[in-house]
Amino acid sequence: MNRTHARRRWLSAGLFAALVAAAVAGPAPRPALAADLPERPEALKFPPLEYAPPKAAQYRVKLANGVAAYLTPDRTLPLVTVTVLMRVGPDLDPAGKEGLATTMVHLLTRSGTKTMTAEQLESRLAFLGAQLESGTGGGGGMFGLGSIPISGAESRVTLNLLAKDLDEGLSLLTACLQGAAFQEDRLKLRQDQQLQAMKQRNDNSADIEEREWGFLMRGEDHWSNRYPTQASLAAITREDLVALQKRYVGPRNFVLAVSGDFDRAAMTRKLDKAFAGWPWPGENPGPPQAPSAPSAQGWFVVDKPVNQTRVSLGLRCLDRYDPDFYAAQVMNFILGGGGFTSRLVNRIRSDEGLAYSVGSRLEGGFYYPDPWRVIFQTKARSTAFATSIALAEVQRMRDSLVSAADLETAKNSLIEGFPARFPTASAIAAALAAEELTGRYQKNPSFFGEYASRIAAVTAPDVQRVARRLLEPTKMAFLMVGDAKEMSLDDGKHDVKLAGLAGGEPKRLPLRNPLTMKPTP
Repeated sequence: MNRTHARRRWLSAGLFAALVAAAVAGPAPRPALAADLPERPEALKFPPLEYAPPKAAQYRVKLANGVAAYLTPDRTLPLVTVTVLMRVGPDLDPAGKEGLATTMVHLLTRSGTKTMTAEQLESRLAFLGAQLESGTGGGGGMFGLGSIPISGAESRVTLNLLAKDLDEGLSLLTACLQGAAFQEDRLKLRQDQQLQAMKQRNDNSADIEEREWGFLMRGEDHWSNRYPTQASLAAITREDLVALQKRYVGPRNFVLAVSGDFDRAAMTRKLDKAFAGWPWPGENPGPPQAPSAPSAQGWFVVDKPVNQTRVSLGLRCLDRYDPDFYAAQVMNFILGGGGFTSRLVNRIRSDEGLAYSVGSRLEGGFYYPDPWRVIFQTKARSTAFATSIALAEVQRMRDSLVSAADLETAKNSLIEGFPARFPTASAIAAALAAEELTGRYQKNPSFFGEYASRIAAVTAPDVQRVARRLLEPTKMAFLMVGDAKEMSLDDGKHDVKLAGLAGGEPKRLPLRNPLTMKPTP
């Protein structure tokens, strides 16, 4: 029996054990009878939520070489997950070699080591039933982490395997981090894969919308908008990858998140041993550069012959340290972030049937203010009317106090949904490590502990004040991607046209050459 099959048996055994435990616990409480239930859902009563979020001090250890590690033991299954977080992102790419950082990180675990070819490494991991992957940004949900709360300026390397194989797994992990071989054939394969993806850049209107929105919000010259091109990919060499690795992939740029079946003291000793004697210190490059220009204002159209228009509207807003961060979260929930309880969903989807998915986003920038954004998709000829409704709801939020019921729903939802950020030991470790890597641990270490009370303290006047401060329609950008001719017309039922809303014809943004990212004539 190979290790993968053995791992599956361990997992099955864990589920079986859980069922046995439930049986031993005895019969479940008596189910509610009809007579026990109130006549309407609003009359249901629940006890107040009592939840203590994780504190960094409970889990944080400092390794002998200074690396911070967050350890969350979990004996449920005989598995261990080790994630190395680093401040490595596209902002580190030299001019003319855009794509270097993401290529280097991707190949860290996929291109062999000093002693093993890429094929030998993959074979050994398969034998162990282990998974080892690396990437830039907050993906990495394959090991139960969910989306790791980091931005596009950070990277992660994650190992998941049976606890009994941890020593060998750590050896393979550090061999990749210290001495990735960057085999020429694997580099060529990655370049070919990216080139093929580039050729499809204009196939999907959602991809076009996302790119152009980034240009409008952060400017053409910002690092987040310096996309790899055919020429920049071809310019990347193995020597470039090695140089970037030796500069940034080291202990001074590491934060670890470790969870699973282990003893805390024993794990600390294993990590000390695995990460000792690093051949170079590594370098943390510090926060990525903020946009140097204000976000764009006005109305913009990208002509794409599809029958649905993708609409984004908003403006660069605030970062997560802004004093109005909590009130803004409540405001956004009521306006568009709260799903079916939000005003935009009720008006644009439920009342008018103009969009299946509609909402607003306000995350709060990690390092500098990021946008607040309304986003939806609608029929081409409904573009103007749906956008007018969104604008009306923004204006209503600015002009009047939200109701007590809306305020209570928003605050309760945000407070009661907060524990869902920490569903597993892996998620706890990843969240705490991300807080340290991205700087909030140092700037606002009490964020998790204060979140509920700060949200609970938000008042209706706070919401209106923040809406007036942040949501100024004359400072917003409006981006539509779709059939320009069709969206310029009204829907035949409402005398609303884009030119009337915009005060003139929106500015046309040309599609970009997918291989050069330069605007086409």
